[in-house]
Amino acid sequence: MGGCFSKPKPVEVKVELSLLDKEKEVDGLSPNGKASPFAECRPNGALAHGSDDDSTLLPLYHKPRDYVEASVCHVKDLENGQMREVDLGSGRALLIKEHGEFTAMGHKCPHYGAPLVKGVLSKGHVRCPWHGACFNIATGDIEDFPGLDSLPIFQVRVEKDKVIIRANKQALQSQKRSKPMARCSAVINSNTGFSHVLIIGSGPAGLVCAETLREEGFTDRIVMCTMDKHPPYDRPKLSKSLESTAEQLRLRSMDFLQDHDIELLKEKEVVAIDVKTQSVIFEDGLRMEYRKLFIATGSKPKPMNYKGKDVRNVFHLRTPEDANSIARLANNKNAVIVGTSFVGMEVAAALTDKAHSVSVIGIESVPFKKALGEKVGKAIMKLFEANRVKFYMLNEVSEMVGHHGQLKEVVLKSGKVLRADVCVIGAGSVPATGFLKQSGIHLDSKGFITVNKNMQTNVDGVFAGGDVVMFPFQPRNNKKVNIPHWQMAHVHGKVAALSMMGRATEVKTVPYFWSAMFGKTIRYAGYGDGFDDVIIQGDLDELRFVAFYTRSEEVVSVASMNYDPIVSRVAEVLGSGKTIKKRDVEMLTRLGKTGDISWLIDKGSQ
Repeated sequence: MGGCFSKPKPVEVKVELSLLDKEKEVDGLSPNGKASPFAECRPNGALAHGSDDDSTLLPLYHKPRDYVEASVCHVKDLENGQMREVDLGSGRALLIKEHGEFTAMGHKCPHYGAPLVKGVLSKGHVRCPWHGACFNIATGDIEDFPGLDSLPIFQVRVEKDKVIIRANKQALQSQKRSKPMARCSAVINSNTGFSHVLIIGSGPAGLVCAETLREEGFTDRIVMCTMDKHPPYDRPKLSKSLESTAEQLRLRSMDFLQDHDIELLKEKEVVAIDVKTQSVIFEDGLRMEYRKLFIATGSKPKPMNYKGKDVRNVFHLRTPEDANSIARLANNKNAVIVGTSFVGMEVAAALTDKAHSVSVIGIESVPFKKALGEKVGKAIMKLFEANRVKFYMLNEVSEMVGHHGQLKEVVLKSGKVLRADVCVIGAGSVPATGFLKQSGIHLDSKGFITVNKNMQTNVDGVFAGGDVVMFPFQPRNNKKVNIPHWQMAHVHGKVAALSMMGRATEVKTVPYFWSAMFGKTIRYAGYGDGFDDVIIQGDLDELRFVAFYTRSEEVVSVASMNYDPIVSRVAEVLGSGKTIKKRDVEMLTRLGKTGDISWLIDKGSQ
């Protein structure tokens, strides 16, 4: 499916597309006029088994006033492979023509609202131009991440060469939908010390794992526990939007989780796992047994030595409260950022319009040098310097001095003193797996959990995903890698859930991440670790460029600024199993065809 992460067809009833009484004769058709793939399906049952329940799913009909119908274009206005955003009066839809057939669905990516008309249409799906999520054009289902929701789809018909769309008004307004989910069939006391599936961590890996289980018909108990005091939220936004509240960043509400029988235990720290008795021990003494376990504890800040560790104005950005405190303390004051990770640099950028001064202390002389190469790193560094950010090297630091519970200043070896009213440590992270050291679950020398292609650990029934794992990566001949991307964690959660249900699958996605600074976004797709050359197209000084990262004679990853949707196009090509040759990129660069992505449609050889 062109690199998109596919899955078994779900049992699904699209309420927003249910037909009126006068249209019952075509009730066996999908909204786009094809035979429904769900017509012969039955609800799935418990873990790894089909249900014996043969109950009929009754249609639910809406009133005509709930719908809008509009003629949106002439049948010849779109060529095959084209998309158009069309207005139906009550909202907009994305009209698509592929293989001579028209389909229509929501026009905004449910993740961050990207206009999908600017994305990539290929082989039955649309890939988001901003962050690479994929949506099936026939069902609207999300097939590759990031994001949790799917798109609504709308009826399309052709009359007298006019393309007519009929859509539910509410679906037009929401532009997203959740897949139908099973409910827990067992009557369970919340104090029961047993869960069929226990998930440690409420980030994207844990949340997608829980939701996938319910989407696939799992009807037993699911408990998700977290050290956080909030329901799942969008952590990558913390460093980009420091004043956001947990509610503004929320991915799923407590009501949503309760409605789908996903129990969430907040402020619960796991201190040990006993794989022999299949139980988890919490810091407060609670012991919970499990049948299947998914570990998605993420990472924790890399420890750093400095005087006065109990100071109140030094932060490792982890929570909305941390972000809010950083923004408050930096207001018209002096901020010091230690570390040039993406998180550290995003915080530095976010503080420039709040703080009196922003100083960044890095391990490397050029930020992002390892990930993006020296040329791109220097161009981004200039952007920061143009916004009054000062850079220093960590080896220039003599000491960090605090008084009365507050960090006051950073003293450089040259004698220069940096005032520090607030300090953010962004010097990297390590896997949060300390509680597993005596568990029998295998950890590598750096503390990462090693898993197979189905996200299963060396212990039967125990799975892991997200930032904490080393997993086999097919594009690198199944070499075990760690890819700590928000998008990748979603994929791990889905693979683990399907594996738990006996529907073994594996990671089939192209890594995709992004970073935003000063209103500009870097997009990146692929796995560039160990790249040996960078081919730059465009203008680095103007921050309008495409960077192709090559390893030997192949492109392994790409980064861009202001050249959407080229990163999504490259992700599509790489995800289809094709290769992009270094010589092709070099030729296009010599011809000055920066940003011309048409050649990527057919380029690449198996």
